[in-house]
Amino acid sequence: MLNSDAEVLLSKFMTKLLRHTPEQYGLILDPEDGSCLLEELLEVITAAPNWSGITEADIRQTVEGSTKQRFAIEGERIKARYGHSHTKVDYKPGQPPGMLYHGTHEPALSAILKEGLKPMGRQYVHLSEGLQFASLAGSRRGKLVILTVDTVKAAASGVTFYYAGNEVWLAEQVPADCMAVLEEPEV
Repeated sequence: MLNSDAEVLLSKFMTKLLRHTPEQYGLILDPEDGSCLLEELLEVITAAPNWSGITEADIRQTVEGSTKQRFAIEGERIKARYGHSHTKVDYKPGQPPGMLYHGTHEPALSAILKEGLKPMGRQYVHLSEGLQFASLAGSRRGKLVILTVDTVKAAASGVTFYYAGNEVWLAEQVPADCMAVLEEPEV
């Protein structure tokens, strides 16, 4: 069983493998959903320096213990739910709740309110059904700001939403006029 520090490190390595640079490690992801066999991921991880002792149980522990629920194991396959920068994973369009949230940081706010939400190096903008996930995502780079997204107005403007699982929704962009700053969010 991994301790919490090792679990965080393994999660970061899995993020690199499943979201950003799989080809660098010889990992081939399914082009439709970005998944691979759990056994293949384990082989790549254990071949990397300092990771030879990792087991499938360690990977499962890391997936289950992740507060952001970045990964999903379905049968014998594993994938990152969202956040890909290497190739565009296809998601099925869905109908989100009327309001979604996006966490950001104060220095980015003026550009977002002017230009809207953009993927910024990723394939999609990440939105959440609840404040907790939006807070986790937005507090990494400075003072947290939570934006509300009116999904009905956004859909009427042509935005398509995709459900990534675990209360996470994706969009290719969100127009500025479909958002507002949430004053004093209760997280």
